Amino acid sequence: INVKMEREHPRTLCLFDVDGTLTVPRQVIDPKMKTFMEKLRSKCVVGLVGGSDLVKIQEQVDGTALTAYDFTFAENGLTAFKAGNELESQTFLGFLGEKKLQTLVNFCLKYIAELDIPQKRGTFVEFRNGMLNVSPIGRNCSRAERNAFEAYDKEHGIRKAFVAALEKEFDGWNIKFSIGGQISFDVFPVGWDKTYCLQHVGVGTDFDTIHFFGDKTFEGGNDYEIFHHKDTVGHSVTSWEETITQVSALFNMEE
Repeated sequence: INVKMEREHPRTLCLFDVDGTLTVPRQVIDPKMKTFMEKLRSKCVVGLVGGSDLVKIQEQVDGTALTAYDFTFAENGLTAFKAGNELESQTFLGFLGEKKLQTLVNFCLKYIAELDIPQKRGTFVEFRNGMLNVSPIGRNCSRAERNAFEAYDKEHGIRKAFVAALEKEFDGWNIKFSIGGQISFDVFPVGWDKTYCLQHVGVGTDFDTIHFFGDKTFEGGNDYEIFHHKDTVGHSVTSWEETITQVSALFNMEE
């Protein structure tokens, strides 16, 4: 793909969160959205930025992450691609070291062991290139269990309380915690949130305007920092359908 392909607004970049913005959380992109994103590339430069690893993002965008988008940022940009070519990356393990990483993992597992919630499954801590993903119910839960936990968490604040305990325990470690998706939260170094991806795009050099679209733009959500960043114009959405509506209005496109 060619980032320099003909665009109406070649110095405008639109960055999209994946879960809840381009797709239903953890589901494959709707064909209507897929077609819409293809059309958008005639208007401006287009990028994805997700907290998940590249494999998960590829699943969600139906294998088009490196072909249908000019920039692809997995794990908030720690794994980064421009025009399908991989850029330099860093690791969470390299940042923390094995000893500290184990202390953190052990605390999470002990905390989950003491949690009284309706269901627990498996894969409570997932180790990723740029972060830890922690899930009180466990990532192996079914779609129905995932939805049920999300509703339970909204009422009882399970993840918020977990994050508060971690913030207290690991104060001074220069790591932060971000609630995203339906069942989990991410743990990563300060500055390794979605704003990390912005170092890979030339703000002021390659682009005059960077629009960001995300659904978790509230404080503590994993779109919050990039939504409020000085170099982006933030747009808050509640679904992929609303993303289409907002982008269409922005670029005078037919929905």
